[in-house]
Formats: sequence, structure tokens, C-alpha cells
Amino acid sequence: MSVTGLPCAQMFASQSPPLNVHGVKPSDVAVLSSIGLDMHSTELSAVLSRLRELMTLFNPALISPPSDETNLYTPQFAQHRTLVEQAKEASLHLQNTQVTDVDRDWKLLLLFVQVDQLCACEQQQLQSVLTGVVKEVDDALQVLHSQLKRTIVSIALWDAEHNSFHKTCPCMEANSEGEVRLQRVMLSQALQESLNELMVKKRWYGDRDDFTVILQDSPFITDPSSVSTGTPLSESQASQQADNLMVQLWTNLLQPTSDQHNTDASGKMVPLPCPTEDRPFLRTEGNSPSHRLSDASPLLHPFTGTEMPCGDLSPSPSSPTSVHELRPGDIKVVAAVGDSLTAGNGIASNPNNILDVLRQYRGLSWSIGGDENLTTVTTLPNILKHFNHNLMGFSVGTGKQHTPQAFLNQAVAGAKSEDIPAQVRTLVTKMKRDPRINFKSDWKLITVFVGGNDICDHCYNSLRYSVENYVRNVKEGLDYLHKEVPRALVNLVEPLQITPLRELHKDPSLKCPTWLVKILCPCVILPEENSTALQMVEDLTRNYQRILHDLVDSSQYDTRSDFTVVIQPFFREIIVPKLPDGRADRSFFSADCFHLSQKAQTLMARSLWNNMLEPLGKKTSTQDFSAEINLKCPSKASPFIRTYNNSDYVYTSPSPTSPPVTNWGSNFSCVDLAPSDTEPTSVHKLRPADIKVVAALGDSSTAGTGAKAKSLINLSKEYKGVSWSIGGDMTLENVTTLPNILRMFNPALKGFSTGQGSTKKGFNMAVAGAKTSEIPAQVRTLIKAMRENKEVNFEKDWKLVTIFVGGNDLCHYCLDQSNLSPKNYSHNLMLSLDMLYEEVPRLLVNVVEILQIDPLRKVAGNSIICPLLQKTSCPCVINPAENSPELEEIKRINLEYQVEVQHLISGDRYDGREDFAVVLQPFLENFFIPHIGVGEADPSFFSVDCFHISERTHAEMAIALWNNMLEPVGRKQAYNNFTHDRSKIHCPSEANPFIFTKINSLPSPPTLSEPECPSSLPVWVPVVAGVGGLLAGIIVTWLISSCCRRQENKAQTKMRGTSF
Repeated sequence: MSVTGLPCAQMFASQSPPLNVHGVKPSDVAVLSSIGLDMHSTELSAVLSRLRELMTLFNPALISPPSDETNLYTPQFAQHRTLVEQAKEASLHLQNTQVTDVDRDWKLLLLFVQVDQLCACEQQQLQSVLTGVVKEVDDALQVLHSQLKRTIVSIALWDAEHNSFHKTCPCMEANSEGEVRLQRVMLSQALQESLNELMVKKRWYGDRDDFTVILQDSPFITDPSSVSTGTPLSESQASQQADNLMVQLWTNLLQPTSDQHNTDASGKMVPLPCPTEDRPFLRTEGNSPSHRLSDASPLLHPFTGTEMPCGDLSPSPSSPTSVHELRPGDIKVVAAVGDSLTAGNGIASNPNNILDVLRQYRGLSWSIGGDENLTTVTTLPNILKHFNHNLMGFSVGTGKQHTPQAFLNQAVAGAKSEDIPAQVRTLVTKMKRDPRINFKSDWKLITVFVGGNDICDHCYNSLRYSVENYVRNVKEGLDYLHKEVPRALVNLVEPLQITPLRELHKDPSLKCPTWLVKILCPCVILPEENSTALQMVEDLTRNYQRILHDLVDSSQYDTRSDFTVVIQPFFREIIVPKLPDGRADRSFFSADCFHLSQKAQTLMARSLWNNMLEPLGKKTSTQDFSAEINLKCPSKASPFIRTYNNSDYVYTSPSPTSPPVTNWGSNFSCVDLAPSDTEPTSVHKLRPADIKVVAALGDSSTAGTGAKAKSLINLSKEYKGVSWSIGGDMTLENVTTLPNILRMFNPALKGFSTGQGSTKKGFNMAVAGAKTSEIPAQVRTLIKAMRENKEVNFEKDWKLVTIFVGGNDLCHYCLDQSNLSPKNYSHNLMLSLDMLYEEVPRLLVNVVEILQIDPLRKVAGNSIICPLLQKTSCPCVINPAENSPELEEIKRINLEYQVEVQHLISGDRYDGREDFAVVLQPFLENFFIPHIGVGEADPSFFSVDCFHISERTHAEMAIALWNNMLEPVGRKQAYNNFTHDRSKIHCPSEANPFIFTKINSLPSPPTLSEPECPSSLPVWVPVVAGVGGLLAGIIVTWLISSCCRRQENKAQTKMRGTSF
């Protein structure tokens, strides 16, 4: 045997045979016997053989009945021998043997309960199976108690025959390796606890001084490496395992000591304990009280609901086409893949019911459960239900992944990363086949969380669970989703930092079943503190987390506008919750001190939700289970689930080479392009196709100055045909402008500009360098041009005018503060809008809010001319030093410009006409420029002078303006999303087919049913009544009018006699 530590000092027998069972030394044992073996127990036979050798050192005259190895366990008897039958035969053999004195000699009888011979295929069967085993053990002990004197019976659970479980329980063959492993250890622990309760109830069968029963502290489980890999041990490994198990058996037979060694799992020499001078006896409950009953207090149903603090729960006005513009309310389908933490094992289990950990509470699962509602159960779907009551895909109740109640929760208990591809394929098949899901149109949120079980087993197969294999498995799953699933956002949750779990298993007072967790997660629990093995666990976890970032940062999942993967890192660091006395708080864990309780899953759901709303680069990466976590809400400025795109995040890894961009055109997916059935008379019923004429007012941004310039020579040219709000060069496929979008609805649109210069400017009245004071003159020119244009029916054609101005006012504010004040900015806009209001029929006016201008300071470009030209074009913004009072002043004035125009348009000044409306479009309110490096703005958005905007920016502004027009007032996107994506154009919806104004953005009033007239009422009655009412109304109106005129004449007479 490869064990050390013998011979022991206390190896001598008592001077006379002890009279009391609690004072028996190992050397006092004359007979060693055992029951409970069967014909398959080859490993157990090897362990018992080693134990006999050891005990012979204490008593060379030790007798081990030959029946233990021969006739009791021959095949013809063993297959059907119950414990009771074996107990009777063992008692009879000991009473009849001539070698021993059955009444005088002390006997040690080992009773083995073969856990791997138990089989329960359904959750409901488990308790009845356990009850049957406990009854059989009790009956066998009753036999031994009645037949034998001077006997210690030591009960041990044996679950080390790694080949036998599937043979005994064929119904488990369909289960995964992880599920089988979990069921075995849970069944073992549940049986251990049930037998412990039997011992207490029967008072250890100790009503006589010469008989007792002891239950060994923990079951005998095969080496974790063979459990985790599922492969048989080699001959040398099997020998080493037999040594380890023998040491465990021997240690449990002795009275416990403070310096007792634990079994070494490293495969090196195993220290063998000895009886000590102060504790020399075989263990009994009388000399070594075990206090095995768990004192873990049951959970007092901790509050697991959450208050919804968010006010704006509405979805996008129309279903978005880009995942980067996805609001929580747009999500229609949720799904999840992973392991037991997502399957829901033991979430609602009582702390004293270990067997219930096998139950999968999928309806309570943090990322996919949908039981009850958010006030009682906090899960991600229950949060999302507040935003979309018709959410589907979440799991309810309990059951495995193939049950109907699991729905799109396809997580499997015990799963590792290698299982993710199969889970993903099953998930996609379910989504495609479910008639409730519109696979192509519904937005889907899929959460992927896996890796904990890989880490738990990596030390036994470092190749299988290597970083490379882990990321390959996850990548295969993500690749399949990317290929097969349209309109999806994937939450990729980092594998958790699992080593803090050790804190629960270092404190014996918590009464955690540590032996069980050593089987479920040996590579984390077994290593010594500060050991190389433990450091390997830490390093592997960090590398798993890092490699996921490398995978996603490659941008390979961002090749389509309707799909992305976002890493949610809240599990990167774990802070274990503590009780007031400093011990780990077991209430956050299930009965096995490994899986997480509903209390913990509540916080996980909140953390995942908050991570989803946090921008990339600024996400919370610590899960503090002792902290209060409140739900965050989408903001007006950031209403979307955050992605790399809408976070202005730059991936650290180089992006795959994309094909060169040949033009800045856009794809178009709208289907309903028809105008109103009849020409609308109200601007609030205006569809895109009803617009016949477009026009624009403003400065160089609208004039198209330098938009396509490749050199300074062409900088002054006005490329009006690509102007964002008024250009009409080519088609939408090649050039993205507002008119080119509108031409998809109405090919006969008029007024747009084409080409360069002023010859084909249409109704583009913008002038480079214009300030707001010049807009009234542009309005007069526009009205004159529209009246004189023979192709325009000035009175009947619906017109759309876009105004964007103010940049030049800000750029020169410091040089002329009185004329360029915010009040004058607003006043000049008011004069312009007043003219349009008074003179132009059937008109909708877009006023584009002035941009937040200071980001222009970050545009450097590659030309040494850029800084000089910027300072000339915009001195009051570019010249001030960083953090200077002058810069802070221009920022303040910028904000006041925005406030002034908001105040002007939000009032009712322009609400008096049914065919006129002014709408503020705020997409530039919180303006930012995409970066290509840390603090370096992308110069491709600007012309060669690093100030005027390029054709790329014109295209982005056109899309943003159009999408703003389809968003209700009060819920418009107030920031730009300038990333190249040909599929960002939104479409009017069936529910909201009109361009939004202040009036049609209001909730619809309830429809009142018209009262029906009785059928017996003659037709002439309502006619006569109507005419009579009209005459009465005319008479009353005449009387009131006459009275008012008389009072007015009197007042005027008095005023003529008064001077001011």
C-alpha cells in the first residue's frame, strides 16, 4: 500500500476485553466482517482487503470469516440477496463458528449500502426509493441487534463502482454525463441524511452497552477524475484509489482528532492516521458525538421580487431594423442555453432537502424564468414583461429541457462548453417550428452562460477543458446563431469566478456537504490554499474570460445590422455574502452549498439587466451578493440595449477586413409605400407618400459644401445632390438622402437638388456660412420660388421643409455676443417660422436641433492644414484651451441655443392651423463622433478641412432625420448613431403610418360608440329637430353678439377721452 504513518504508538489491546462498546480499541477487535457487497463490488473488495491487512497489524489474530469472500457472495446468491438476508446469514455464521467466542469477542461489522444499485428515473420516485433503502437498512440492523453481542456496526454508503450505474439504471442512459453525475451525488447525500435521521430516531441502536451503530461521515465515491471524464481508471490509478478509499474508511472508524489528515487527492503518498493516547477508541456516538443534524436555518422566503422603477416602457414606434437601436420593449422572444445555474437546479429547495436540488426550477431561472411576475419573482423575462406583455420563450414551473414548460430554456444540468453547440441547434429548431414565433421578424434575446463545469474538472483533463477548446465550443454555438437566427442580440455572460465558493467549505459550522462538492467541483475545492493547483484555477478562469473578449472583439458577429453579441461581465469578480459574525451566508446557496438559491438568482437577474443597459467599456464587472442592487432604466438619451455600436466602443482586436465601401447608399425594406386613400387635409394624418415637395434652409451643411471634396481645391464646391436633407443624386441604393428615401414612397417628388452648384439646386435655399439671422431671407426666397414653379401646386401639394442652422452662430459667438445671443437665435427662427405659418399652406417643417458642437475639437485629420482651417472656420469653439472659461462659456451657450428652440417649438404658437406643424428633430442634441482610437475622432466623417461634413456624414444625418420623423414627439432619439450600416432605415408601421407631430404623438382618445336611434323613430324627426336647433342657435348667437357690440362701443367712447 502506498500509505505512510504506521506503526502507531497505540497499537496494543486493552488489558482485559472492554465491557462497554464506547471503549473498544482497534486492537480489541477480534472479528472483522461485512455485508452489503455484491458480485460487482470489485473495488470495494480491494478496499476491504487493504483494511484487513491494516487491522491485522493491530491484532495479528484478527479473524475475517471466509464467507465474506466466498459463498456469501457467489453469483447465484449475490444478485438477489437483500441486506436483511445477508444480516441473518452473517449472524448465523458468527454464532456457529468454532474459531471465535461469539459472546466474548468484539466484532466490527461493516454494512455497505450500494448507492450505485439504486435507480429512480423520475423526480417523484426518489423519495420512495430512499424510504425503501432506509427501511431495508433498519430491518437489517434489527436483525444484527437481536442476534449479536459485543458488536460495532459501521454503516457506509458506497458509490464507487463507476461502471455499474448505467447497467443498474438503464433509463439514465439518455441523460448527459453531467446530469448522471449530479443525480448520483445528490442521491448519495440524501440517503446519507436519511440514514442519519434513522440513527437519531433509533438512538444508534444503543440500548445495550455491548452494541451500537455508527454512520460514517460521508459516502465513498470513486476518484473525481473518473467521474468527470467518464473513463475507467488504469491499474495504477485503481490501486491508488483503493488506498485512498481505505484511508477514508479507516479514518472514519477512528475517533476524530484535531490534527487528522484529509485524504490526499494528488496521487502521492497518503498519510494514515493512528489512534491517539487521548482518543484511542473506535468511533461511536457515545465517545464522539457527531451532531450530524444540519442546523442550517430554512430560508424565511426572502423577498425575491423587485420594484419596476422605469417610467418609459414603450417600444420603438416601428420595429427597428438595427440591433443597435433595440429597445427592451422591442424584444418579443427570450431564450437561454447553459448549465444547471440556468436550468434552475435547487433554486427553491429547502436547505434541509438535498434531494430537491435535482429538481430544475426553470420558472425561477435568473435569465429565462417567467414564473408569476416581477413583484414576486425577479428574472430577466419578468423585467422584460413590463416592457412587452406579449413576451414569449421564457420557462415556467419545473422540469427538464425537453418538457413543454421549459420552452426556450435549453440549458442542461452539468453541461460544459462542449454541450453548447447541441443546445443551440435544439434551440434554433424549436424557435423555427413554434407557430407563435415569427422567426424572421421577431427580435430575440438569447443568453449564453457556460464554463463553470469546465473549470471544475479541468485538472483531470486539461486538454479537454483547455482555453482553446472552451472558446472553440462557444464559438461554434455563436457561429450557428449568427448564421441561422435573424434579429437577435446575444448576451454572452462571462464564466463566474468560482474560487470564492471555497469559503463555504472551509467553515465546518456551516454544515455544508463538502464531500459532495468535492465530487461536483473537485478542481476548485480540493487544492490547498496558496497552492499551484489553486492558482491554475484562477488563471484558467481569467483566461476563459479573456478569450471570450478576444472572440467578440474580433467583430465577426457584427457583419449584419440585425445581430450582435455583447459580453456581460458582472460575474468577473464575486464577493461572497457574509453573516454578521463574518461567516459566509449559506442562504444564498441551495442545500448542496454549490448551486445558487432564489436569493442569489434574484441578484443575478438584476445584475444582468443592469449590464445590458451599461455601455461597453463601462459595464459593472463585480457581483457583490451582499449589496443592494437596484434596477437601472433606459434613459431618454440612451433608450437602447447597449451594444458596441451605440456605446461608441472600439473593439481592441483588429476587425476582419471588410469589402471597400463603394458608396454611401442604403438598403430599403419598407413594404407599405402607398399614400393616403384620399388627399389628407390634416398634417397629423400625413403619410410619407403624401409629400409632393421638399425644400431646405440652412448653411454649408445643407448646401453640401465640400461633401465629396478630395482636395482643398474642391473644398468650396457645393455638392448639393448629396445633401442630407434635400439632395437627390442617383437613387437611394447609391446616395442616402431624405429625398431619396421619400422617392421610394413617391417617385414624383419635386424640389430636391442634384449635382453641383446652383443650376439644379431645386428648393435648396441654404447658403454656406449663413447664420440664423439670414434664414428669414431664405424663407422669402423659398416662398417666391415655390409660388412661381409651374410644377408645384402651391395651394394643394403637401410640402416638407427642413431647417438646420446655428453652427456658424456658435462658431462666431465670442466675436459678436449681442447679435448671436441665444435669444436672438430663437427670435430669428421664430420670424422664419412665422412667415411659413402665415404664407405656406399644407406644410410640415422639420427643425433640426443644433448639434452639441464641442466634439469638433477632436477632429484632427492627417493634414497640417486642418488645424489652421478649423480655427478660421470656427474660432470660438476651436481656439479656447481645454477646460478654459471660454470653452465652458461656449458649451453653456450651445445648451441655451438648444433650450431656446425647444421652448419655441414646444409651445402652441404654430398649432392654429390643421395643415401646418413644426416638429423638432433632436438626433444631434447629444452629438458624438465615432472614434478610431483613444480620443481620436474618425476623420472620414469630415471633408478635407476637418470641419465641413463628408458625404458619409450626409448619409448618416439623412437616416437619423428620417428615423426621427417616424418617432413620436417626446420619444425621439436624441443622439446620433453614425456607424455604417445599409439597413438602418426604419419603416412606418401599420399602427403608426403617419409622420409624427405633436398632436398625433398623443395617446388616442377612447372611441365612443354612437347611440342608435330606435327603429320606430320617423326619419323626419331628427331632420326637424336639427333645423329647429340650428334656428335656435342662430337667434341666441345674434342676441349675444348684439350685446357685446353695445358694450364695445361704450368702452371705445371712454378710451377716446383718455391720453397715454
